[in-house]
Amino acid sequence: MRDVAKAAGVSAQTVSRVANGSTAVRPQTQQRVEAAMTKLGYRPNYAARALKHGRFKNVGVLMHNMTSNGNVRILNGIVSAAAESGYAVTVHTINGQANQSLNSAITHFQQLPVDAVVAVLERRVPDFNEFDPAKDLPVVLISEDPANHCPTIDADQYGCSTAIVDYLLSKGHRTVYHVAGPSWSRAAESRAKGWRDALKQFGIPLPKTYVGDWEADSGYQAGLALAREEDCTAIYAANDQMAYGLVQGLVANGKRVPQDVSVIGVDDSLLGVVPRLTMTTMRMKFNEIGREAFSMARRQCEGEEVPVGVKTVIPAELIERGSVRDISE
Repeated sequence: MRDVAKAAGVSAQTVSRVANGSTAVRPQTQQRVEAAMTKLGYRPNYAARALKHGRFKNVGVLMHNMTSNGNVRILNGIVSAAAESGYAVTVHTINGQANQSLNSAITHFQQLPVDAVVAVLERRVPDFNEFDPAKDLPVVLISEDPANHCPTIDADQYGCSTAIVDYLLSKGHRTVYHVAGPSWSRAAESRAKGWRDALKQFGIPLPKTYVGDWEADSGYQAGLALAREEDCTAIYAANDQMAYGLVQGLVANGKRVPQDVSVIGVDDSLLGVVPRLTMTTMRMKFNEIGREAFSMARRQCEGEEVPVGVKTVIPAELIERGSVRDISE
């Protein structure tokens, strides 16, 4: 700092202000200091800054994997919000590590230069209800269930299903078949429960459930089978990839969509991927979830109390395109 101050003809305090992003420096002076820093090859030392201020300006992200559409979009939300606040992001995945406890996964981050952790929990963890984060490392959970000791946020998995059933029944369909996601997924579990509860509320017997694995091929196989169900005029698939495969399977077995069978998915992940997209869906606002999760983490780092034991719910949005037919007339 003394070297930069000498080269720029200013005080070391002014250099410190520029390095820390203070607005209490005239623009001309800031430019002179930045030019001197560039010329001398100096840059702010974040490790030293962390020692002085007690923060690394870095947030950890724990995920089961980085390949699923929802996780990618959540991560994008976290990264973009972090960048806007001057934070970096460190990602750690636990894919394939069956029954790993949340405590052991978070302990990994205690050895890294991070100020807080956002954990994206697709699967159940054995110590979910007992987990209590260390006082010096705030944790935010993106989880279907509210946690006892951590702020929690997620999409409205259950509510999107009840809304879908209501929507399809309002179009004149007498029942709604469901292609569920894999049994290990908490989101799939809640979406299936919302579907079951909504049909029960209307006094409609539950039709047979078909289970996929989030991928289009499993939807295709379900479509081949569902084409043979005589009372099947409406199908709700737990994500858009399976919904897309479902349509292909129905068509391959002689059904037309939506003339014979209406199909709706969840997440709106095919936009920009499938040309001339006609899939009606419930759009999950994953990017918004990621941004808000980072905000919860940052606010805790800054000493703010963020409520625990409750879940912040981000509602889904119905996107009507052309795969659902109104048969009420």
